[in-house]
Amino acid sequence: MTRTIAVELGARRYDIIIGDGILSDAATYIDPLTKGRNTIIITDENVAQNHLATLSDALKINSAPIILPAGESTKSWQHLSLLCDVLLSRGVERGDHVIALGGGVIGDLVGFAAAILKRGCNFIQIPTTLLAQVDSSVGGKTAINTSAGKNLVGSFYQPALVLIDPCVLDTLTARHMRAGYAEAAKYGLINDPEFFSWCEKNGASVLAGHSASRLHAIETSIMSKAKIVAADERETDDVRALLNLGHTFAHALEAETGFSDALLHGEAVAAGMAIAYRFSAHLGLCSGEDAMRVTDHLRSVGLPSGMKSSGVVASGDTLVKHMVHDKKMTGGTLPFILAHGIGQAFVDKTVSLSDVAAFLDTEAR
Repeated sequence: MTRTIAVELGARRYDIIIGDGILSDAATYIDPLTKGRNTIIITDENVAQNHLATLSDALKINSAPIILPAGESTKSWQHLSLLCDVLLSRGVERGDHVIALGGGVIGDLVGFAAAILKRGCNFIQIPTTLLAQVDSSVGGKTAINTSAGKNLVGSFYQPALVLIDPCVLDTLTARHMRAGYAEAAKYGLINDPEFFSWCEKNGASVLAGHSASRLHAIETSIMSKAKIVAADERETDDVRALLNLGHTFAHALEAETGFSDALLHGEAVAAGMAIAYRFSAHLGLCSGEDAMRVTDHLRSVGLPSGMKSSGVVASGDTLVKHMVHDKKMTGGTLPFILAHGIGQAFVDKTVSLSDVAAFLDTEAR
């Protein structure tokens, strides 16, 4: 039993197909697109051990896969250059499809390579982490990290297809499942208070691998994101910007930890969302009770909910210095996603960075 959710973008429309076990049946969905043309799987060392054989057998691919190191450091100029050189040496053409088999790092890197290779070739996302399944594989944001910050070089480039097999999550560590869960809970905090209430009751079940709960979390998240992307593909309005809830704080925390496995992206997002809600309460925008609900829920599932639990010891000024490199900075102003309550996120373009720094200093105590 599969579920298909469309991302309606006119000529760039594509399907997200969700179903337990569909990795083994990937040819059913991919062969009509590739039509016998060249297909190369790009993955990382960890995913290769767990899922590469299943996909290669399903697609009957004989060409050697490209296997990259696992981890955030792979989203770099070095590995982008390496990947493009290898793809060019393999003779990849604009009409070919490359397959990103992995989490958010592989999806972002492969998507960006596809966007710039010969000015654009096709790519297919097969996300293997909960974070990628509920968020990063959909919407066409591709990027690498630089010394100046996270995701500062990239493009909007939509995949041709997204295949989501929740069963592959069985190979994830508990920590990576929790990190992905943060991005799922985000959709409730943005504009779906009923879903956040569901998360409060069922979050532990999702993390325990309960099939129905896991599927509901993935489908609800993807439906929400597909609708937002269709309304504001390139984040030119304030609609898609809401997906950045918690991310401005999160990227500063990640920068302070060197964009390393010391703090996974989803963990940083969890802490960033809790901080954003507490900052909203501090400004009188939402109730302290709602802010505490966010903090309590994230803590209850084992996620960090602030600077200390993220392992970050830094002044507010230090974190704000990381924020000024944020790609959303416009005319010296950095928009923040704040909230009037659970499921009532909004874009605030009037926030003073000095006020943010002062608030973060209170958080660090």
